[in-house]
Amino acid sequence: MHNPWNDTAPIYRQLAQQLAGQLLDGDPPEGQPMPSVRTLAQQYLINPLTVSRALQSLVDEGFLEPRRGLGMYVTEGARQRLMTSERDAFLRDEWPVLRERLRRMGLSAKDLNWESH
Repeated sequence: MHNPWNDTAPIYRQLAQQLAGQLLDGDPPEGQPMPSVRTLAQQYLINPLTVSRALQSLVDEGFLEPRRGLGMYVTEGARQRLMTSERDAFLRDEWPVLRERLRRMGLSAKDLNWESH
C-alpha cells in the first residue's frame, strides 16, 4: 500500500475524510459496526491513537456512535447527513473555483460528459 497521507491536514483528519467517503458509499451500512481501531491501524499502517482520534471526530460529527464494549457503529441517517454536509461544502468551497476554471478554459455544461469516469 502506498502512503496515502499528505501535508494538507493532520493524518487523523485525512483518515476521517477517507472513512467518511466509505460511509457515503454505504460501507459499512448504517447500524453496522466499523472495523476495530486495531484493524484500521493495521490497514492504514498508522498509530492506533491516530485512528481513535479519527473515529472520535466522526462521533463528534454524529456519523458514528460508540457502544460500550462493542465498538463504533454507523448511526442511522449518517449517510444522508454526510451527503448533505459534503454537498454543502462542495458548493461553498470547491464549485466556485472549478466553475471559474471551466470558464477560463471555455468549457460549458454541454462540453462535459457526466457519464465517463
